[in-house]
Amino acid sequence: MTELIAVALITILATVSPGPDFAMVTRNSYLHGRNAGLFAALGIALGVQVHVFYTMFGIGLIIAHSPSLFTLIKITGALYLIVIGWKTFANKSTLAIDLHAGSPVSPFKVFSNGFLTNALNPKTTLFVVSTYTQVVQPTTALTTQFGYGLFMSATHFFWFALVAIFFSQQTFRSRMVSHQNVVDKLIGSILMGLGVSLAFANMSH
Repeated sequence: MTELIAVALITILATVSPGPDFAMVTRNSYLHGRNAGLFAALGIALGVQVHVFYTMFGIGLIIAHSPSLFTLIKITGALYLIVIGWKTFANKSTLAIDLHAGSPVSPFKVFSNGFLTNALNPKTTLFVVSTYTQVVQPTTALTTQFGYGLFMSATHFFWFALVAIFFSQQTFRSRMVSHQNVVDKLIGSILMGLGVSLAFANMSH
């Protein structure tokens, strides 16, 4: 149960932390409407699976052939959470969105944009690798690990669907932007706390 809670917490925090996916969904929601934002969210959710698959199989090979390298990756993953947390905490920039009218786009184009944005996003790469190396045990059943991956995708879709729905309304957008610094500091503090605790746990083993 502890493993499940840790995976869920890190997934939620990493998903809601501002990044390329967030900016892309927000922009599409404003330029092309709510449906475009939802298709982009679906593409992002499926893009997460790219990271899950290569992480699961790649990490398995590392565990089998180089335990010391696996330990190094775990410590690096903990440091990554600290760095991302600090960058989020110290972020002073506000979200900039292009509000100029654009031509209608096909659902497939918006979907593919969302998919590629996430599949090529190094933030998601490190988030998935960190999660699977930090909290998922080598003895965890393969079906359970796939379940974690599906949870990651579902969380991404749910969050970015909300982004698409609410950020297509200008009143909500203005409120979120006005409180962005507070949200960043809260998320950043939690991520740094998780990273520090995981780093000490790994170094003590």
